[in-house]
This record gives sequence, structure tokens and C-alpha cells, in this order.
Amino acid sequence: VADSYYRGDSQAANDDEGGHSDSTEGHDEDDEIYEGEYQGIPRADSGKGSLRRKDQEELAQQYETILQECGHGKFQWSLYFVLGLALMADGVEIFVVGFVLPSAEKDMCLSEPNKSMLGLIVYFGMMVGAFLWGALADRIGRRQSLLISLSINSIFSFFSSFVQGYSTFLFCRLLSGVGIGGSIPIVFSYYSEFLSQEKRGEHLSWLCMFWMIGGIYASAMAWAIIPHYGWSFQMGSAYQFHSWRVFVLVCAFPSVAAIAALNAMPESPRFYLENGKHDEGWMVLKQVHDTNMRAKGYPERVFSVTTIKTVKQMDELVDVGTDTPAWQRYRLKIMKYKRTTFMLMAVWFSMSFSYYGLTVWFPDMIKYIQKQEYESRTKTFTKERVEHVTFNFTLENQVHRQGYYFNDKFLNLKMKSMVFEDSVFEECYFEDITSTHTFFRNCTFIASLFYNTDLFKYRLVNCKLVNSTFLHNKEGCMLDFSDDFNNAYMIYFVNFLGTLAVLPGNIVSALLMDKIGRLRMLAGSSVISCVSCFFLMFGNTESGMIALLCLFGGISIASWNALDVITVELYPSDKRTTAFGFLNALCKLAAVLGISIFQSFVGITKAVPILFAAGALAAGSFLATKLPETRGQVLQ
Repeated sequence: VADSYYRGDSQAANDDEGGHSDSTEGHDEDDEIYEGEYQGIPRADSGKGSLRRKDQEELAQQYETILQECGHGKFQWSLYFVLGLALMADGVEIFVVGFVLPSAEKDMCLSEPNKSMLGLIVYFGMMVGAFLWGALADRIGRRQSLLISLSINSIFSFFSSFVQGYSTFLFCRLLSGVGIGGSIPIVFSYYSEFLSQEKRGEHLSWLCMFWMIGGIYASAMAWAIIPHYGWSFQMGSAYQFHSWRVFVLVCAFPSVAAIAALNAMPESPRFYLENGKHDEGWMVLKQVHDTNMRAKGYPERVFSVTTIKTVKQMDELVDVGTDTPAWQRYRLKIMKYKRTTFMLMAVWFSMSFSYYGLTVWFPDMIKYIQKQEYESRTKTFTKERVEHVTFNFTLENQVHRQGYYFNDKFLNLKMKSMVFEDSVFEECYFEDITSTHTFFRNCTFIASLFYNTDLFKYRLVNCKLVNSTFLHNKEGCMLDFSDDFNNAYMIYFVNFLGTLAVLPGNIVSALLMDKIGRLRMLAGSSVISCVSCFFLMFGNTESGMIALLCLFGGISIASWNALDVITVELYPSDKRTTAFGFLNALCKLAAVLGISIFQSFVGITKAVPILFAAGALAAGSFLATKLPETRGQVLQ
């Protein structure tokens, strides 16, 4: 039966035409046609009109049979690692801003609203990028679109490590996000079109592991680079290059490596066939076959496909006219699969809202718990009188009320989380002071001198200055938090553990995806994730919150893997990346909403974020059961 796809009526039609293709040009009449040599495109049996369902099924089955002949081997594994680098770059992009923010806010003098915008700007960029590159990949090809998107990501990641101003840094991170936004929709569609039916679910799930590797890479590099403040240089006061900028530069490496490796890979043959480039598609499939056979020790085995069935189809968008706006063409392309798209939209949105909302909320809750524990150790002094004393040591986590300080010297010291209220400083001298989270409220300074300090006016709240002078204030912005309850190492460590925790879930989902089916994996993992949300009620300690973060991440990753696989398999090749890009853009929008809503409840209540997340996951798991199962089906 399979042979009829290669040597049947379509080949006879081709022979009657005497047709040939670019891949066989150069043969003259005396040339011998060896077994398996491509004979060109057969003449279409029908003229204009939509491709019939029967023909669609025959074409899909033929492509599946060809992939079976090509086998799974060296070529697919080579492509696996190449596309894995692109997916790894996406994972890195998610973490970059969060890791550099504690250092970048000092260099760029960021206010709280600016810090929040910097944290969300990457998601906005990725949302635009997923929408843009997904649609483009169905028009110009998977490989070419991925190369362009990764190039944009690399270029603007590189620039963002050198620019000095906040606005330009924000702009570069936005465009970097736009570039990497194309990674997920293109990578999964691209790789799926080289995988046969029995391998697709498992190996797409293995590919998901590179997102985890990207998170681990970002955490490890941040841990190894950012705390080394000596890794810096400056050119006068105008240009500074600190260690966090080195980290930003290093995070562009996976994207650059993916670009270099992708140049050795061919375009998807399925894309070629969908666009009438049958000669090019045949050549790629032959390359896959020959590469795998040589690696398996069968170099003599000949690729037996001589013709690939084609039926002329009319573009479904012709009827709307050539002047139809691009957005309407995009909508028509998606809405042809209206019910499937709406169901997937609901599942993608609910999962993204809960997952990103909770994973960003967890570290913020840990910081809040650390802050509360730190503040519980605060020492309070009332009505103390200190005269002729020199302070040249660190002052930390203290509150002084109604004190009187006469002729005291504060020299070359750090003030961490210090508060002075209703106190009087008379004839005091402050020199070379560095402060974090330190304030003077309702204090009076009489005949005092401030030399080379960072005690700016915003630290003096409702204070009265009498014959007091500020000389040579420190330049730049000082951080407004104590090192104890916002330790950089803790940020890296928590994210490292949270990312590493998805490894068991990745392995389990890869091994079971083709055995239990996509829908059972998706709905089952969502239900268990929903249940695990309620355990968050009992996380009142730092270690408890970290353990719950790892538990939730390890369970929910199976849902994401199943959702990626089922999204790829529910759409035909000419709409696959368009649909995936649209759904991934919706995913990033849901992430922005989830993060914004969940963060607003930090320190207020845990119940509302937990109920929001659990409700969204419950709705997603219910809707997932309404999707069609795609296990065992050929790729449309």
C-alpha cells in the first residue's frame, strides 16, 4: 500500500508529462536513472478548488510513511540539540531581568514603578514576538523565521549590556523579548515536522527540558558573576560597566550558539511541500534518510521515494480579496479552527495565569517572610543621651527614639535599616556614610556637618536643619533594602531549585506522553497542580515556601509539555506556527495579568492568590478534557 504513494498513478502522470525538476537537471537522455532518484512533481488531478479531506488524509499518511522510512536517528538528534539551544535562550530570557534588577536599580536610579515595568517588559516583548514570528514562520519558513528572531534577540541582548540609561535599557530588553518570542512556537512546530507518529509526543517532551536547562544556566551564571563586583570598569563618571552587565552579555550566548548551529540545518520539508516546493522537500527528506542510514551502518540503503503526491489547492484567503488587511487575514486563518482555538485559548490562559502568577509570587512571599523575620530582631532605644562618642562601625537594624546626640562623630560606616525618630543631633559630624533603608524622622540637626555621605534629603523626613551643611554628597542611587532580607544569593538559589525541580516531571511526561495520551497527561497534571496549590496555605517558613515552589513546578511541567504537544498536533502545517504563536502570545498576556494581580496581595493575604490559581487550574483541567485526543494520529 505504501508503495502506491511512490510509484502509482501519480508517477505515471509524471512520466506522461516527461517532467523533471531542478534536483534532476543536468541529466541527458543517456543518463541512467538509479533506484530512488526523484522523478519530479506529478501532475495534479484537479484544478482549482479546496483540497478535499480525502486528499488531505492521503498526503498526511504519505508524509508519515516517508518519515517511517527515514527513521529516527542522528539527524533528529542533531536538530534536537540545535533547537534545544533556541528553547534554552527563551528560558534564559525569563530570568535575566529578575536577576539583574537588584544591581541595575542602583546603577540606573530606578523608582518602584520603573522596577515593575522592567520586570514586565520582557513578557510584553515576548507576547508581540510570538504573535509576529508565529505568523511569519507559516509564510517564509520555520528555519528562516527562527534565524531572524534569534538574531534580533542576540543583537539587542548584546546592546542592553552596554547601554547606560534606563529608557534605552528598557527598549533593548523589549526588542530582545520580541526576538525570543518566536522561539517556542517555531521550535516545537519545526521539530514536530521531522518526527514520526510514534516518536512525536516523547521527543517533543524531551525538547522541553532545554527550557529548564536555560533557567539553570541563568541561575548558575548569575550566582557566579553578579556578586563579583570587582568585574567592572568605568570611564569617568559617564560610563560604568558592572558585573551584572557581564551576566547580561553571557546570557546571550545560547541564542548566538543556536544561530550558528541552525545554519547547518535544513528547512522543514513539510513547509516546502505545503508551499509547492516539492523538489526542495524531497531533497531534505533524502538528507534525513541518508544521514540516519549512514549513522546506523546502512550507507547502501537507498531512499525509495520517487514522487510525492500533490493536489493543487486554492488559498482559502483568495475569496476575501488582495486588499484584505493583514490582521483580518490572520484572524481568518485562525478562526477556521474556531472551536479548537477557543478551547485552547482558555486552557493556555488559565495555565499561564496560575503558573506565572504563582512562580513570581513565591519568591516575593519568601522575601516578605525574610523581611518579617529580620524586623522581629529590631532593637529599640528610647531617650538615650550620647556625647563625645565616635561611631566607626556598622549600625544595623535599630530604632532610636527621642535621643540626644552632642558632639558625636559618625565616620566611615554603614547604616543598615536604621531609623532615628524625634531625636536631636547637635554639633555632630557625619563623614563617608553609606546607608540602606535608613531614615531620620522628625529630627533636628543643629550646627552639624555632612561630608561625603548618601544621606540625601529624601532620607530626612520632616527634619529641621539649623546651621547645618552638606558637602560633597555621594553620587548615584543607593539601594533601599537591607542585605539580610533581600540577599542576592537567595534569589538565585530559589530560582535554581525551582527550575531543577521540574526535571522529574519532564522525565515522567516524556516517558508517558505516548502511552497514556496527551489529554490524560494535561488534565491529570492540572488537577494535581490544583490540589498542590492548597498546600501553600501551610507554607509559613522560608524552607516551607521553597519546598512548595519545587512541588508545584515539578507537577505542572507535565501539563505544559502535554499542551505544547497537543497544540502542535491539532493544527495543519500551513497554520501550525500561526496558531501556536497566537496562543503563546495569549500565554504571555495571561502571565502579565497573573503576576500583577498576585503581587498586589503579597503581605496582605495568601488565600486570594491561592484561590485564584486553584480556580484557574481547575477550569483549565476541565476544559482540557473537551479537546480532541491526538495520540496515534498522523501530523495534519
